[in-house]
Amino acid sequence: MSRTTDVAAEKNQLRVGRLLKAHGLKGALKLELYTDAPERRFIPGAEFTLQVPEASEWHGKTVTIREYRVMNGNSVVFLEGVDDRDAAETLVRAILWMDEDDEVEDDAWYAHQLVGLDVVRDDVVVGRVARVEHLPAQDLLIVKTDSGDVMVPFVEAIVPTVDIAARRVVVTPPPGLFEELPSADAESDTGSADASDAEASDAGPAGTE
Repeated sequence: MSRTTDVAAEKNQLRVGRLLKAHGLKGALKLELYTDAPERRFIPGAEFTLQVPEASEWHGKTVTIREYRVMNGNSVVFLEGVDDRDAAETLVRAILWMDEDDEVEDDAWYAHQLVGLDVVRDDVVVGRVARVEHLPAQDLLIVKTDSGDVMVPFVEAIVPTVDIAARRVVVTPPPGLFEELPSADAESDTGSADASDAEASDAGPAGTE
């Protein structure tokens, strides 16, 4: 499931990949794809905005594709000016963004499309998308509920349906994500109370032999 945009200033952008690790000695990087059309996105000369920590030497810079290959089943890119493994290592975990175009891929949305959508679980509205946060590993939907904000991993297993036209997303969260689970102490107290009741029942009425 492709994901969305960190929206640098006035532009909407689409997240299309993440650089996973250096590959070989000539500056190549393995690429995790967030696009269904890598051969069209990663053509020579294509330029991408980088999402990296502020401390990175690449902060605020862009990269340009020199070559895209599939090697042993892995997507690999070579970037202009990145000519050896040491240079490639400085880009590990960077996320690649491209400017919004007229063609939006299946299962790809921009952040501004998601904000404000109802969040539905078991046909019940449990909150509303307040914002989208982009982390190196995955995106998070920040859902505003009556009891506070809930961070929902924006992955297909938990958010199987996004329906922009119906203004809603469907979630299938694990237990505890939208409600508090009984604490171990509470369960222990309940168990102790049940045990005491059972002992009292076995003992029979007070004062009998």
